[in-house]
Amino acid sequence: MVCAFQGWNDAGDAASSAVSFLASALNARRFARIDSEEFYDFQANRPSVRFADGGKREIVWPGVEVFEAPAPRAPRDLVLVQGVEPSMRWRAFSANLIDLAEALGVQVVVSLGALLGDVPHTRPVAITGHASDPALVERLGMQASTYEGPTGIVGILHGACTDAGLPSASLWAGVPHYVAAAANPKAALALVRRVEGLIGVSVDVSELESAAADYERQVELAVQSDPDIQAFVERLEQAAESEESSPEDVPSGDILAREFQRFLRQRGPDDK
Repeated sequence: MVCAFQGWNDAGDAASSAVSFLASALNARRFARIDSEEFYDFQANRPSVRFADGGKREIVWPGVEVFEAPAPRAPRDLVLVQGVEPSMRWRAFSANLIDLAEALGVQVVVSLGALLGDVPHTRPVAITGHASDPALVERLGMQASTYEGPTGIVGILHGACTDAGLPSASLWAGVPHYVAAAANPKAALALVRRVEGLIGVSVDVSELESAAADYERQVELAVQSDPDIQAFVERLEQAAESEESSPEDVPSGDILAREFQRFLRQRGPDDK
């Protein structure tokens, strides 16, 4: 079971985009929805109105959908879980997913997330993670996350899996905070690649690779046109290359991040 949730856990839409890409690439079929009435504050996550076929108006509620995905050449098929991070009753929500996983014979739960960080867009995406099983830790082949602080439904779900004795892994991509408003296919690609290695599935990622390359080009053009942002990115690159760099070595990015977002808005959606 591979899970991702839009919201706090999903900087640059990287985690949700990774699961959406897996669903598309594997021709996944939706077979279940989690009832949103019990888990969402509809003032925080409002439903929307749209016109369906025939001009009929319908309400689209925020929620979570579950898909089955055949995985050729993989030892097992996949269950994909994606949707909006629930607003409340996270323990009950996680218990529902664990009950479903156990009923379906799921062998491992992999949750995906992405967090903003002081990472340059020019470097390979840093993936951190942790797992409940020593064998999974070895298969992850990465440095364990040292994050302490507020968590979202991804962290809660991983803890619930541990309590239930269900093997689980949590993978996190680092996303540059100075380009937080843009979708980040580069980070999504890194998560998909890590999932491929972890669970033995193989998908054609050429479309995602193309989107990631286009993302890097557009961000690089924007950075080069602003000396302040360019200087800040260079400092991040220097910090990334130095093991002994401290937070004081890297200037605060809050002001520069706001200026960078303003710059992107000024370019407009039609300015490529």
